[in-house]
Amino acid sequence: MSDDLLKQHRDAIDSIDAHILELINQRARHAQKIGEIKGGGVIYRPEREAQVLRRIKDINPGPLPDESAARLFREIMSACLSLEKPLSIAFLGPAGSFTQAAAVKHFGHAANTVPCASIDEAFRSVESRALDYVVAPVENSTEGAVGRTLDLMINTPLNICGEVVLRIHHHLLRKDPDAPPPRKVYSHAQALAQCHEWLNKNLPDVERVSVASNSEAARLASEDPTVAAIAGEAAAERYGLTKLAENIEDEPNNTTRFLVLGHQPSTPSGHDKTSLVLSAQNKPGAVHRLLAPLAINGVSMTKLESRPSRTGLWEYVFFIDIDGHQSEPRIQTALEALHEHAAFVKVLGSYPVAVL
Repeated sequence: MSDDLLKQHRDAIDSIDAHILELINQRARHAQKIGEIKGGGVIYRPEREAQVLRRIKDINPGPLPDESAARLFREIMSACLSLEKPLSIAFLGPAGSFTQAAAVKHFGHAANTVPCASIDEAFRSVESRALDYVVAPVENSTEGAVGRTLDLMINTPLNICGEVVLRIHHHLLRKDPDAPPPRKVYSHAQALAQCHEWLNKNLPDVERVSVASNSEAARLASEDPTVAAIAGEAAAERYGLTKLAENIEDEPNNTTRFLVLGHQPSTPSGHDKTSLVLSAQNKPGAVHRLLAPLAINGVSMTKLESRPSRTGLWEYVFFIDIDGHQSEPRIQTALEALHEHAAFVKVLGSYPVAVL
């Protein structure tokens, strides 16, 4: 009796799978037609994709979780987009880094992710149009801002057109799990800081060595059985390392925010934010006057980050995130006032809020 019931369900699944496949190909044909109508124009529209993913989560009846449904449709959109032109995405490498994971989360597996030796190189590859977009880390919930990304955004001609929020899990990795205790632990400086208390407790006498990325740490550990690395799941799989300890980050909700930058601006999606960088004139009350136009026009500020301006001693620039799209009248009015009070103003981009 149970075999008959199993067959009924399996036959139903086979029939549903065939129907799903036909529907996906119907969707792909419509995507191809849209590409023909655009006639070689911009094919990736982050605002449209954000709208689709939000709608999927809103109408999802279950039992699949909303996040799972969104991931499935992310991959469908990625495959459909690749029929027009596979996108090339620059990220801080080598392969297996959290930045690559963020790029895949945002663009899907059909995109071509290209590792770069530094964040600077990743930006340059897109500025020169050798690649289409760059994904770069901008802040971590535990360790704060990624300074190099902020510094590069001041002068880059690229626009922020999207953001990705990625939950970060760190693991202690080694080539040989039965080897004596490691002499050194390699990882990116931020990962070492995010696992500081765990390392103090479990490996207090082991030297900590900062390297360019977590995936580079994993690569080094794969070549030297006397050392360990702190990195993520993808790096462990890519370099054939064993997890000696899992989820060793000190903060259980450790999360990193990444920005997506390209040449075209994003149009409003209905749920957007805008990023700015500006500097205050060196006068008493200058910062207050700088922020007043936002409050006066009812613009909500969600982030304020200061960085040395590199143009003079004790001079700073301020990175600000606000709710809304720069095309909205209230934000346009606020920006006009900011230009009057600030020594320098640059709109880094308006883009859809990350779909989690």
